[in-house]
Amino acid sequence: MDECKTIAALFDFDGVIMDTEPQYTSFWKEMGTKYHPELPHFELKIKGSTLKQVFDHYFKDKLEEQEEITAALNKFEASMEYHYVSGVEQFVLDLRNHKVKTAVVTSSNTEKMKSVYHAHPEIRMMFDYILTAERFKRSKPFPDCYLLGAEVCGVQPDQAIVFEDSFNGLQAGQNAGMKVVGLATTLPENKIEEMADIVIPHFLGMNYESLIRRLRSSRG
Repeated sequence: MDECKTIAALFDFDGVIMDTEPQYTSFWKEMGTKYHPELPHFELKIKGSTLKQVFDHYFKDKLEEQEEITAALNKFEASMEYHYVSGVEQFVLDLRNHKVKTAVVTSSNTEKMKSVYHAHPEIRMMFDYILTAERFKRSKPFPDCYLLGAEVCGVQPDQAIVFEDSFNGLQAGQNAGMKVVGLATTLPENKIEEMADIVIPHFLGMNYESLIRRLRSSRG
């Protein structure tokens, strides 16, 4: 990574920007118990997947169940609590002060993000771009979303840094040929460290200089 060139920081949303994963775990555990009781830990199996991926894999051709889950999810997301992951606001501001391009690259859809904007209207101004699931032909772990993130930020993949918390997301960052920072907000550090260049528990104490320093000294 050449620091003399423009750098882009590409952030997943749930579990990276907002500490929402425990709420989603509870929701999908309930859905798994109701619709797939034969699959233990359903909520863990689908973590990091888009709703379309969940439907295609576990509810294919079950349109009534898809409609029921979609309605329940829309209602759930409209009443969710959105709390920032510790330190992320200051970290993103510091990146932008160092001329780093920033983008949210999320598997969430536009309808869900409307609820986010209602709760946190300032988030639109925090990032240069916000890319939602409708923009990507293939979902994580395919690299499409992060390659698009780099493209809209005007950088090559090797000048982009991905911030992720899920297996699918971490793999997508790797598949895109980017540096990957793992957030141990959803999964334990020892579960994701092999899929990331560095792992952090949150953004407290992180800034542009410490990020670059740690990435420079990481493997690869």
